[in-house]
Amino acid sequence: MTGSASRPVVEDTIRGLRARLDEARAGGQRVGLVPTMGFLHAGHRSLIERARSENDLVVASIFVNPLQFSPGEDFDDYPRDLDHDLAVCAWAGAGIVFAPGRHEMYPGPVVTTVRLGTLADVLCGASRPGHFDGVATVVAKLFSIVGECSAYFGEKDFQQLTIVRRMARDLSLPVRVVGCPTVREPDGLALSSRNAYLSEAERVQAPVLRRALEAGAALVEAGETDGAAVEARMAAVIGSASLARIDYAAAVDPATLTRGQQPLQGDVRLLVAARFGKARLIDNLGCRAG
Repeated sequence: MTGSASRPVVEDTIRGLRARLDEARAGGQRVGLVPTMGFLHAGHRSLIERARSENDLVVASIFVNPLQFSPGEDFDDYPRDLDHDLAVCAWAGAGIVFAPGRHEMYPGPVVTTVRLGTLADVLCGASRPGHFDGVATVVAKLFSIVGECSAYFGEKDFQQLTIVRRMARDLSLPVRVVGCPTVREPDGLALSSRNAYLSEAERVQAPVLRRALEAGAALVEAGETDGAAVEARMAAVIGSASLARIDYAAAVDPATLTRGQQPLQGDVRLLVAARFGKARLIDNLGCRAG
């Protein structure tokens, strides 16, 4: 059901998109949504392909959301290439690309936002205050615009996936949130639009994040139940890369994202974040304790 090179319809207005989707659902079509910030890579393509395999019509949104960037972050420099993105969407099977301008999504000052609880204050949220409030606000808007659908998110940003699932549940949104496996380079580096920022030397060292996760998972699966010991092991592996500046290495409960529970039991999610030059990279891996 994938591989079609038919050019998707491009909608840049909320009204136009809603009209097309209302017509599709009236005709009995199931709708899939893949929210993105563009500069699409193979990971995004896999999300669109998954959505196409489970739905009759797929909408891929392309919008660089200013609300999730803090002052001094890379909003202006964030990579953009709409022609490339449309080609990826065509080959992956998206029927509609929603590519609104900033004024269409935020026609005036934003005074109503989604405020999140403790899920947003930890891990990436600790070093990027307000980031996940911005993510949740734009995703809530997209869910409202698109309506009843299945929405597909990569597991690479596990905190984001957890937050979106909880938001959809808490707000009773008519959306089934689907998590999809992380797509990786052959050396284990998780695909990310921000990989484009890496210098040659940084790119060589960046797969250390995956190695750190594997080392932590091996420790857990060998019987280690001390979360601090697992985190220290992952941090040590990342520290072996001279160009990496570690943000965090955490072993958490996958439902609550809380760390420090002793002993580790059942499903555990290992998460890491580090900077390589101007690129801040994240990765994660699931394992099971006990």
